[in-house]
Amino acid sequence: MSKIYVLHENSPWVEPLDTAFAELGLPHEAWFLNEGTVSLDEAPPEGVFYNRMSASSHTRGHRYAPELTQMVLSWLERHGRRVVNDRRALALEVSKVAQYTALTGAGVKTPRTAAAVGREQVLSAARAFGPGPYILKPNRGGKGLGVQLFQSVEAIGDYLEVMPAGEAPIDGVWLIQEYIRAPEPYITRCEFVGGRFHYAVRVDTSEGFELCPADACNVANAFCPAETPKADKFTIDRDFDDPILENYALFLQRNGIEIAGIELIRNAAGEIFTYDVNTNTNYNAQAEATAKVPVGGMQAVARFLGEELAEQRADAA
Repeated sequence: MSKIYVLHENSPWVEPLDTAFAELGLPHEAWFLNEGTVSLDEAPPEGVFYNRMSASSHTRGHRYAPELTQMVLSWLERHGRRVVNDRRALALEVSKVAQYTALTGAGVKTPRTAAAVGREQVLSAARAFGPGPYILKPNRGGKGLGVQLFQSVEAIGDYLEVMPAGEAPIDGVWLIQEYIRAPEPYITRCEFVGGRFHYAVRVDTSEGFELCPADACNVANAFCPAETPKADKFTIDRDFDDPILENYALFLQRNGIEIAGIELIRNAAGEIFTYDVNTNTNYNAQAEATAKVPVGGMQAVARFLGEELAEQRADAA
């Protein structure tokens, strides 16, 4: 019998979804994709396949998990299987350059950004921006990992000179970005499930950029589960409403993304800049409980996948 398959590389992030599946009585199975084999001459099982591969997989010792997942998705799509967050979604998950070009194509404004490979190229790109401050981040990150604020080109140069090898971008690509100065230290994350807006959450950035909403995530430790979740950093914004949501929905539709969190920041003039898309989005149950959210993020995801499975079974019948 067909079931829901969850493709991932971090079990603690899947546990809340397992609970939601169990509450709804939905058959499901997790595919942990770190190492494995794809038998191209065999057909995959019937079912609905939800891709939750993460750009930060390398921080948990799963360096080639995205590449393996890309092969699995190609195999599934070749056989006509229902895939939620397909190959196009994964390509955007592991590349902010790809995200920004796709976002601008959907009419979404992103911060001024340059991509560079090599120390001198990074410094040259920063100088071309003019006086700082600057944001420096890896092209493939996840959870806000490696995002840093520098006040000058010299400060960037000093950092790159003594940077530990483990802090270099896994794909070698640095992004230099204009710093959007917000009047208050927070960003907004818009959650979409099934291509539809679910809710927004305000994220406190006063202590830095490395913030993950997952209940089991401590951003001081790249290896989950965490010791203590920072639930007080996340506040559900039930009043969020902006025309940008229509552009986000268009962007998701064009790029094979059905479940995602999209992060934005406003400058002092209220202008919105979108800077990150998370296609393996997590949710903070404590923040949802405080806001009395009728349907939590993982519950909404489970319901959506259950509906897709029921529709697939009906078509087969």
